[in-house]
Amino acid sequence: MTEPTPLTEAQLRDLALQADTQPRCADCAVLSRPAWESISGATATAQLDPVGPLGTPDIAHRLTEFHPQGTHLWSPDAPIALGWHPYNQSTLWRCRDCAGVFLRYTEYGGYYQDERIRPLQAGLLVEPPYQE
Repeated sequence: MTEPTPLTEAQLRDLALQADTQPRCADCAVLSRPAWESISGATATAQLDPVGPLGTPDIAHRLTEFHPQGTHLWSPDAPIALGWHPYNQSTLWRCRDCAGVFLRYTEYGGYYQDERIRPLQAGLLVEPPYQE
């Protein structure tokens, strides 16, 4: 079985721009905070369908983040840096009701798993070369 092809920067940008032309449904409105958020058991995500991965298994091990402007993982204006953590482990999901698009990944800690979600914003998409 072959791995799904990662979405390209151009595909992601197109989906984000399409989503920006429509208002969010009630379920997605609460998910549309600009930074990564933990998904709680009360968070409605059943309306989201997977679109595709952003990374491949051969780059999933990368844990270096890209923050050239002093942002951090939780910053609302942190770049969505393709090939860098956590985007190399993320999957794009799209709402079947309002076409909102969201990035999702699971953070694996020593004693926990934390599923996280962030809206895809075209203005934050970058694809810098990866460096350890």
